[in-house]
Formats: sequence, structure tokens, C-alpha cells
Amino acid sequence: FRSDKIKIFGAKVRVESVSQLADVEASEKEKMKAKCMKIISHGVHCFINRQLIYNYPEEIFAQHNVMAIEHADFEGTERLAKALGADVLSTFDETARVNYGFAERIDEIMIGESTVIRFSGLPRGEACTVVLRGTSQHILDEAERSVHDAICVIAQTIQETRTVLGAGASEMAMAKAVEEAAKITPGKKQLAMNAFASALKMIPMIIADNAGLDSSDLITRIQAEHYKGHSTIGLNVIDGEIGDIKALGITESYKVKSSVLNYAAEAAEMILRVDDVLRAAPRQRTQ
Repeated sequence: FRSDKIKIFGAKVRVESVSQLADVEASEKEKMKAKCMKIISHGVHCFINRQLIYNYPEEIFAQHNVMAIEHADFEGTERLAKALGADVLSTFDETARVNYGFAERIDEIMIGESTVIRFSGLPRGEACTVVLRGTSQHILDEAERSVHDAICVIAQTIQETRTVLGAGASEMAMAKAVEEAAKITPGKKQLAMNAFASALKMIPMIIADNAGLDSSDLITRIQAEHYKGHSTIGLNVIDGEIGDIKALGITESYKVKSSVLNYAAEAAEMILRVDDVLRAAPRQRTQ
């Protein structure tokens, strides 16, 4: 919800007696109470305001068992309203065509040294909060990038539900198919196809190196299994061995895998089209 109060900066009210000041304060309280009663008439249990809520309105809300949350983030309020299924209101006269949000639990928790309000048990389940913590900004940036990439992959997988085996199994299967096609391809094209197959084998090799494993031994063993007809064999980095990737349930998005493969092939093709590299002569340094 959003307050519809109009702020007038620099306004002054002159009174001639204490009784007139009391009348001004009473009038202000009546307006506050009237607005609070309009909000309470909606029958909500929690009122979220983007601005400050004074003590008197908080007291009125407390008397009617309405939780009041103030200083809500502007952008966060929009996302919260969408997640809860609620409308953002600026006036509270209309109660018939208003969508009210729902959450099973609203509580205050501590994350590190910060206090946040958590909304849980949303019926739609369309939103969640991921809290990243790290010892440095560099670690946080890397974690945020990894989470962002994972979410993008999930979004693409929802649109394109087809998946392929991961852990290097797909790359080794493609490399085998390219090598077999290269054997019956005459001319220089065979050299290019063999180089492309070698590039595909580099993917599981890099995965093994990043996991601290013996990449040379594992890749040759995987290649041998693929030539025996076991096309689902890949890297099991948890045990440091090769394994059946299909049985382990390690899959990747088909759309992401095909996009990466196409982009890599296009980049290599663009490099091969370069005839010559022109380099500017180094600038002479003045003594």
C-alpha cells in the first residue's frame, strides 16, 4: 500500500493560543484516524507502507490487530505485491475491486547483522529470496554471477524442455561422431573435422582439471568406453572416476548446449577468415 498524503514543505500554521494548537493537533489526529479506519475496513492483517508511520496510527493499527510495516523499499514493494498477489493502492475508499495478498507467515529474522522481514508460505510460489554472503566483494560478485547464470539456464530449460547428458558425456559423444565422419571425408576437411573433435574433447578435460583430477587418464578411459558403445559415460567428479551420467542424473539444457556450440564454431570461423593482422609500429619514446 502507498500513502496518499500530500507533503507541503515550508508550510507554517500560526496560532494565537494553546487551545488553538490543541484544535490543530486534534484535527490532525482525526484525519489520521479516518485514514487508518479506511485501511482497517479492508480487513487486512498486515499493512505495508512505503513511508513513515507515526506513533498514533501505529497505536490504532495495534488496537485492531493489524501489523504495520513502514519504510518499505519502493522497488521491493512492487515485487512483493506481485509475489503476494496484492494491489498497490494510493487511496483506500474502494474495497470491492481490490486484490489482497496472502502469506502464511510473516516474521523478522537476523541475517548477519541486518534485520529483515520474511514472507513465507506464498500460495503462488512464484518468488523467493536468495541471500548471498561472502568474505569479500569479489566472492559475492562471483557468487551472484553463478546464481544468475543458473537461473538463466533454468529459464531456458522451461522454454525448451529437451536436455542432454552433462559431465562431458555429450562432448565425447559428439567428438566420436565427428571423428567417424572425418575418416570417410577426403581432403583438408578431414583435418578441420579432427581439430573440431579435439576441441570438443577439451571440455571434459577442463572439467577434470578444475576438479583437481588426472584429466589425461580419465579422458582416455571415457573415450574408450564411448568406442565400446557406452555413450552415457562421463566424469564423476565427486568420486574422481568415470561413471554412467544418465544413472547419476546429470543433465544440461539442450538449448544452452547448442547455443554454446554454435557460438564457439562461429567464433572459430571468424578467426579463420582473418587473412592478416596489421600491427601499428610502436611509438617512439622521447628521451
